Amino acid sequence: MVKTLYYISKRFRQSKYLLLILLVFISTQSCKKNNLEIRVLFVGDILLSRNVRGEIQNRNSSPWADLKPLFQSADLVIGNLEGAVGTHDDYLLSDSDLPVFDIEDTHISLLCEAGFKIITLENNHSYDLGKSGKEKTIEALRNCNITPVFFENSPQFFTVKDVVIALLTINMIPGRNSSVNEIPSIEIIQKLRLASSLANLIIVSIHWGSELLDWPNREQRETAKWLVRNGADIIIGSHPHVIQQPEIIEGKPVFFSLGNHLFDQKYLRTKEGLIADIRIHDGKYICNGIITHAKANSFYPEINETKNFEFKPLPLRNNFLKIDNFTLKPLSISDNSQNRTVLEAFQKGKKIWSTPPMSIVSISSSKLDGENEYLFTLERHYSSLDRETSLRPYVYSIDNKGLIAKWRGSALAWPLLDAVISPYDNKILCALHRGDSFINLDTSETNIRVAAYIWNGFGFTGIADSITCECCKKLFSE
Repeated sequence: MVKTLYYISKRFRQSKYLLLILLVFISTQSCKKNNLEIRVLFVGDILLSRNVRGEIQNRNSSPWADLKPLFQSADLVIGNLEGAVGTHDDYLLSDSDLPVFDIEDTHISLLCEAGFKIITLENNHSYDLGKSGKEKTIEALRNCNITPVFFENSPQFFTVKDVVIALLTINMIPGRNSSVNEIPSIEIIQKLRLASSLANLIIVSIHWGSELLDWPNREQRETAKWLVRNGADIIIGSHPHVIQQPEIIEGKPVFFSLGNHLFDQKYLRTKEGLIADIRIHDGKYICNGIITHAKANSFYPEINETKNFEFKPLPLRNNFLKIDNFTLKPLSISDNSQNRTVLEAFQKGKKIWSTPPMSIVSISSSKLDGENEYLFTLERHYSSLDRETSLRPYVYSIDNKGLIAKWRGSALAWPLLDAVISPYDNKILCALHRGDSFINLDTSETNIRVAAYIWNGFGFTGIADSITCECCKKLFSE
């Protein structure tokens, strides 16, 4: 064989070298592609209570033994956990007749062993054991190195191979505490806006729809349109407990319902689940699916078939926040129940500095004075002036050492609901105010007012120009 190659190389040396170079190039590119591809898997509803707990105890095995190779092939595995850590006796007293899903603390470790990196907790069973039950669940997940994501601490940012993924969770189904997230919502708009400023891909996990209905209802469709218009790139739905066919809504993939992943319902359709399979490569993402099925007399999921939805690849956002040759990237901090973010500044791929954890609600850059770039943020802070923890506007400049606070406002002229730099004129700040005042605070006041401001170098001055004010009103009415 060696002699044969030797004679071939003498006769066809140039061709051989070209062939070898070509083979090495192809091999290298293949390896690069595999190394650079990002895979995110989303599974449906997970139950670790009732009959599922019984099967785990009887079989003394993990429900994900058959899926572990699949999960190991992914960079992020995400699921929606229904229930709370604690005992059934700790259930929250309620007028609701919903069942109580109590979870043994030791069973949380099964999620980590299976390969779950993130667990969402916005659903109608997260408060089955009251506020303390949800807090115990969050603590148990963090103790297992799993990131819990819920409404208050989202969006959470996850950086995988230099791609920043933002995850926001929403619950529209009332549970034992009757709380839900309303849509439309200023707060959700702010969360989506923050994600749009700092992430390449925005995923919304939402608990919605009608149980056992295998097609999306009207509310789901209208909500999906609103979420996409306000920044969602992918929507992942749960709660119906059956698969609802994914669709493209307003140009974005919407998984209306992934069905059950691990649950003890016995209807045939409830024994099937859909895993959303998201692949990110070369600045684009594409969504497909994997069908799982639980055998008779079992609730453990097994892979059944792959599903190609024929969705076209879509471009990632390429909008990292850039200011004065710095690129700002987010790092989520999970040391409390609120959303806190560290901003990391990069130049030519090298991290220059990072901020302390900040309670950022929204962030944008603008040439407020027409020349210099500034950061405008809304942050949630307590103030002794109004004795509220509320939105406070900040203006920063930036240098090689970090952020420099140029202005720290209380809330402009009146208590603040929202504020954004005008897309029509980046020297104008449009603000949505509450109807009360700092002199007579009344958080129950439902009236609102819109005002326009201009940067004066030391703060913002109100302006009464009718055209500018009308543009601001239009901005908050869209």
